[in-house]
Amino acid sequence: MIYLDHNATTPPSAAVVAAMLPVLTSVWANASSQHGPGQDARRVLAAARASVAKALGCKTAEVVFTSGATEANHLAVRGLLGAAPAGRARVLFSSVEHAGHLKLARALASAGTPVEFLPVCADGTLDIDAAAQRIGPDVALVSLMAANNETGVLMPVAGVAALAHAAGARLHVDATQFIGKQPFCFADSGADAVSLSAHKLHGPKGVGALLLRQGVALAPQVLGSQERGRRGGTENLAGIAGLAAALEELGDIAAESVRLSGLRDALEAGLARALPGLHVWGQRVPRLPGTSYLRFGQLPAEVVLQRLERLDVAASSGAACSSGGSEPSHVLSAMGVPPEEALAAVRLSLGRGTQAADIEHLLAALPPLLAPLFLTSPLEPT
Repeated sequence: MIYLDHNATTPPSAAVVAAMLPVLTSVWANASSQHGPGQDARRVLAAARASVAKALGCKTAEVVFTSGATEANHLAVRGLLGAAPAGRARVLFSSVEHAGHLKLARALASAGTPVEFLPVCADGTLDIDAAAQRIGPDVALVSLMAANNETGVLMPVAGVAALAHAAGARLHVDATQFIGKQPFCFADSGADAVSLSAHKLHGPKGVGALLLRQGVALAPQVLGSQERGRRGGTENLAGIAGLAAALEELGDIAAESVRLSGLRDALEAGLARALPGLHVWGQRVPRLPGTSYLRFGQLPAEVVLQRLERLDVAASSGAACSSGGSEPSHVLSAMGVPPEEALAAVRLSLGRGTQAADIEHLLAALPPLLAPLFLTSPLEPT
């Protein structure tokens, strides 16, 4: 199988599995216990925290382990909002945040929190002028993804950080797609809080972290003594060891970024030559090196994905399935893309395991399956 869905999840690496196994079999005690086995677990936890902090350019005290990026996002937004000074209640989200994060935004709005959504331009980048107009003295925090999970488009984190801090507001960044694909240093990011998830960078599922700048107040959402009182609950020690191992083996991220960009560009250029109806979203703005968000003419995404399955290629659609059928991607809708075009979106996301031979195979095999369909598109899935 050719796996081109790395933005959804990545396979745990051999080094990650090797780091987790001893913790699962030998160092399984509670790190809060005072006896010998508990202290062994505590040392593993401390070593993993130090490793994560070193890899991400932060202090060990700034690392809060969570069950993943979703929990980290909730903890950041609710926690920063709960600790905001009187008179600061408004929360701003970009309109293209992850669908799960937008559910949080709507839940806050339903409970009475003033919530606004920052628009994006037609190319998927944040409208920084609109952000400047809306970030005012009543804003508690701005929540912005570092890179979009569908288009791969990078967001102006530094610019928004400057605007937020000038207004006295906090900035939370969801770096779930960014960390592991682009060089990152928390100390230099400008963010007050940053979320990440292990399974996006060849770590295990069910573990992530919130990086919280020292001195920034946070109202805990799960009470307990763990994580300096910021996130209660017995630590997922094996998962945390896996996260640390995943970050340790990232290697030269800049070099890998160049490699993946080359493969992505070759894929898009080859498909464009063979299929003149191809459209690539985010192609002319900075984006993640391995993300290619495509529309094959007006062919529905399901049609294209079925052909990819015949070739044993794993990919994903830009449309979110709902009980009522298929809905256009909220990201593309925010970019002004018509529904019929948004429903044709297919995401191919490359990763560490993607090789040139995979791209060559796809370029040789996919166009012959799709080219005849352009004569009769749009089509219903078959």
